[in-house]
Amino acid sequence: MFGLRKTLSSLFNRQKIDEDWYESLEETLLLGDVGMNATQKLIKQLRSEAKLQKAETVDDLKNILATLVQSSLSKLERPHNPLVNLPKDPNYPQIWLVVGVNGAGKTTSIGKLCHHLQNQNHRVLLGAGDTFRAAAREQLIAWGEKNNVAVIAQQSGDAAAVAHDAVKAGQSRNQDIVIIDTAGRLSTQAHLMDELKKVKRVITKAQDNAPHETVLVIDGNTGQNGLSQVKAFHEALELSAIIVTKLDGTAKGGILCAIAEEFSDNPPSVLAVGLGEKLEDLKPFNASDFAKSLIPQ
Repeated sequence: MFGLRKTLSSLFNRQKIDEDWYESLEETLLLGDVGMNATQKLIKQLRSEAKLQKAETVDDLKNILATLVQSSLSKLERPHNPLVNLPKDPNYPQIWLVVGVNGAGKTTSIGKLCHHLQNQNHRVLLGAGDTFRAAAREQLIAWGEKNNVAVIAQQSGDAAAVAHDAVKAGQSRNQDIVIIDTAGRLSTQAHLMDELKKVKRVITKAQDNAPHETVLVIDGNTGQNGLSQVKAFHEALELSAIIVTKLDGTAKGGILCAIAEEFSDNPPSVLAVGLGEKLEDLKPFNASDFAKSLIPQ
């Protein structure tokens, strides 16, 4: 599943533990998108634990590393993941704002989010807030039809107006959750990031304490650029969660370790990881399962 797992497999097939082995591990982690800070921390912890536990074999080190990775990733895990169990709120719909760069898989992820939430018998409404991409509205409507979910859209107008209409429609129609799509944008495009801030302000004015979730979708293939995206969008919007897509392809998987290290205090949680094209291929994030996917057993 992950390129990092494949390269670690060959490393753990070696029998001799020496400095060359540790150097090869460091190189493998860096090439697997784990990032410099997280890699150096993992290597330091591994050396310390290996000495403390008197590890004598490569298998011993593999088990220690798996435990260390799981411990690091656990800070990204939502204790009560809404994709697994989201209690109904009788007072108002929950508003979810979904953001990210072009091509990350926002709209597809929204369709899969609908699937998870509807499986919990939640009533879901979608807002087509991507008013830039020509086929974006049609793509979201297609996902709405597939999930039998209504979509609030406008032939013209801006994203903030669509967001406002979606929130109000969710309230009047007694929906449980309103998910608002947005246009893809680079985090370096200041005027477009300002537009996202405006969308969020309009949502808050339309409903107190909303949005309840601000979710960034990142492509698992983007490597360390994904970390830059998280930092920029988090600074602008105070993200509550992340979805990492396309981890079924050539993605290396280590980017979550880098995120966990970068946001050591109160990081945005990881809601889910995308492992394929099917509706059920958006999997709620579990630190233990993800660590096992990275470290060959």
